[in-house]
Amino acid sequence: MFRAMIVEDERPILDLMKVLVGQNSNYSIVGAFTNPVEALANLQELQPDIVFIDVEMPRMNGLQLAVHIHEQLGQAEIVFTTAYKDYALEAFEVSALDYILKPVTPQAIQRVTGRLFKHRTTHIPAQTVKSSFSVRCFGEFEVLNPEGLPVHFRTRRTEELFAYLLCHPGRYISKWKLIDLLWQDAKGERGLSNLHNTLYLLKKVLKENKIPMSIQKLNDGYRLDTANKQYDLLQYHQLQQVHSEGRLTTEQAEELCSLYQGPLLEGKNYLWKIPLEEAFFKQYTAMVRELAAAELTAGNGAAAELRLEQYLSLYPLEEEMNRLLISMYRGRGALENIDRRYEQFEAACKNELGLELPPEIKNEWLQAH
Repeated sequence: MFRAMIVEDERPILDLMKVLVGQNSNYSIVGAFTNPVEALANLQELQPDIVFIDVEMPRMNGLQLAVHIHEQLGQAEIVFTTAYKDYALEAFEVSALDYILKPVTPQAIQRVTGRLFKHRTTHIPAQTVKSSFSVRCFGEFEVLNPEGLPVHFRTRRTEELFAYLLCHPGRYISKWKLIDLLWQDAKGERGLSNLHNTLYLLKKVLKENKIPMSIQKLNDGYRLDTANKQYDLLQYHQLQQVHSEGRLTTEQAEELCSLYQGPLLEGKNYLWKIPLEEAFFKQYTAMVRELAAAELTAGNGAAAELRLEQYLSLYPLEEEMNRLLISMYRGRGALENIDRRYEQFEAACKNELGLELPPEIKNEWLQAH
């Protein structure tokens, strides 16, 4: 069992991290701190194997804290938690084991666990590791075997076929539709040959990596049997169904949002995923707006602001959410936060679109000063 320390300056997030790390049987939490200076003072006494560190903290940020930890306790592994993807490269410059984008999920903790076992020079024997395979479809597409290692697909089409089946779990799909989707220029026998070869390779990859899913054939179609194993997209589908029936609890709404770690199959140029990606984006946006409104009504403005910040870490160019967050900051006189949000949005507009800020955003900022 690994000794874990958690450093997070916001108490609600710290409490959540304690739950997420604590429910993984490979960890024992030896310390949890909101103050990085206090965490550093207790480092030698606690002797953690792994430290989960929030990047954005006052007095001493996470990157500075990591440097001090490495100086005092070189064998401790560092995992950064952050709402901003831009910190990833900096994190690895200070020899971090991994970084996790907020909101943190059990799947992310499990991924870290696999890498931790892989990187430790002296560790618990492999048979004691309580691990299972994991699949992530939201954000960067990732499939890890039970040892926490990335699954290598023999061909690009093998990976794409698996991704498509994961996006349509339990549904029988015509072989002709699969051929049209993956091999538009291959018709007749050539298309069938491509499909059969790719299915063979995919089944082989699943077996070699001990992924307990199977591909079933029925007449002229195929179906992915998930063997009742959960992954982010499947859980999202299930919660969306509950939501459509009007039975979604606040806790389930929180879980639904936490499952969404970025655009569907981010970075993959699959044409068939475009309408799915747009639909999930709209659903996620509506849910964030709904939860933030409920938090404001309940007088929990800090939680609403954090929710919008997490959303904007994924979609920094969304004008409506930027204006809403700036309005919240203005309501409590947080001018420093307004300046930071303005600068981030301005930089995103210029870097990604080559455009100046929309007048509406400028007006929001000017009204705050």
